[in-house]
Amino acid sequence: MNNGHYSLPMPINEPVLSYAPGSPERSRLQSALSELKSTVMDIPMYIGAKEIRTGKLHDIRPPHEHAHVLGRFHQGNATHVKAAIDAALKAKKGWEEMSWPSRAAIFLKAADLIAGKYRPYMNGTTMLGQSKTVFQAEIDAACELIDFLRFNVYFLSEIYKQQPISGPGMHNRLEYRALEGFVLAVTPFNFTAIGGNLPASAALCGNTVVWKCANTQVYSASMFMKIMKEAGLPDGVINLVYVDGPTLGEVCFKHPFFAGVHFTGSTGVFNQMWKTIGEQVSNYRSYPRIVGETGGKDFVMVHPSADPDVVVTALLRGAFEFQGQKCSAASRAYIPSNIADQVRKKLVSGIKSFNMGSVEAFTNFITAVIDEKSFDKIKSYIDHAKKSPKSKILAGGKCDKSIGYFIQPTLIETTDPKYITMCEEIFGPVLSMYVYPEKKFSATLKLVDETSPYALTGSIISQDRSAIEEAARVLRHAAGNFYINDKPTGAVVGQQPFGGARASGTNDKAGSMLNLYRWLSVRTVKETFDPPRDYRYPFMQED
Repeated sequence: MNNGHYSLPMPINEPVLSYAPGSPERSRLQSALSELKSTVMDIPMYIGAKEIRTGKLHDIRPPHEHAHVLGRFHQGNATHVKAAIDAALKAKKGWEEMSWPSRAAIFLKAADLIAGKYRPYMNGTTMLGQSKTVFQAEIDAACELIDFLRFNVYFLSEIYKQQPISGPGMHNRLEYRALEGFVLAVTPFNFTAIGGNLPASAALCGNTVVWKCANTQVYSASMFMKIMKEAGLPDGVINLVYVDGPTLGEVCFKHPFFAGVHFTGSTGVFNQMWKTIGEQVSNYRSYPRIVGETGGKDFVMVHPSADPDVVVTALLRGAFEFQGQKCSAASRAYIPSNIADQVRKKLVSGIKSFNMGSVEAFTNFITAVIDEKSFDKIKSYIDHAKKSPKSKILAGGKCDKSIGYFIQPTLIETTDPKYITMCEEIFGPVLSMYVYPEKKFSATLKLVDETSPYALTGSIISQDRSAIEEAARVLRHAAGNFYINDKPTGAVVGQQPFGGARASGTNDKAGSMLNLYRWLSVRTVKETFDPPRDYRYPFMQED
């Protein structure tokens, strides 16, 4: 019986461990990496209570060492998607009727498991499977994922407390129900935390979920699924399948109990999803919730008053950490002419100082891009820049996939602010810069706003407060996450709720209460204690 009002303290963001030489976390992680590399993992799909092995195996290889096999996952088909939906709908009644303290405890226990014994394995599978350095894995697969789990429990407990007023003789209340049907979660390769949060946030609210992760994230996704099972997640609440996108959509978007999609990926795919859902809307039990975070072409706007060292540090980190494979990565920079020479020189020097190689060498700042398809796409932009009279490669530009999918961090300077690499999302270690006349700051702000269809992240670097105000005003709709004197990456759960608008998504702000509202369906209940027994009102009486 659930008799009580439960209060949870505001969580504290999970501390980022240093992994310095001689530290216990460094030793544990190195041991886990050795263990993971010495085992070829057999990875099933998770549907209801079953681990599904189809025998149709797909190799998992480190992007930085593609000759090595980490494991093999079992590819599914349409029958497995249907089975996952059936399992989700079967588990739904028991899950949404489970008391809130019991439901919350599962996610809090999962957070503690990741913070403790599974930390080196969440980080290790992310490092090896997605080629993240130790620091990039730590802030993602450990800290951000832990924060999502803990903060979402707190946020939902606060939402449940939000109740209407009650007038005399009545009691009004809100019931925060789960959606009527199943939720589809579609997650990308680049953030393990997103992979865990998209299905988990919907499930926390009482929904049951069909989860499709990117093939290039199966290694860490399966580790998260193992942890959730150990934390006590009932069978069928989250069902993890490995299928191609068209197969998934063909089954899920035609199902009458499709209740919503929680998506992170490309704008093109999300647009197609929206169109397909719209065409099927009359077949659904209820209007589906469509939540998506998509592409970005994120900017750094630099004012003539900016400190060149601040600019260079923001660009080196913002553009090249995790090889630029962040939807928030700095991809286009607008540099004023008065400091352009200093910024250019220091950027080139910084890029040349980067160590690039395996994630197992902790001195490396750069590793490989995720797969051959991504490698070829990024290389095509670099090749275009090498040939174009409008652009010049100032640093990097070399690409080699003989051992792993390595692309040198590349700095392109262009004389055309609408050059292709200033406009299109590349999703790799490529930064394009345009030098504008220092007296044209206001005009360049308008250029920044009009250049890209995206509006995810962006930053202004300036020591002039009036210039900061002007940039914030002109670029009001150009970024859902706007940074002042910082890089445009690194949003922290509970501190900078994340999401953008325009072609960057629905701006539903992961890492805040706002996202959780999307997975709830509210019922208003009015109870009258002494109901009227005559339809006539006093004003109807004769004088």
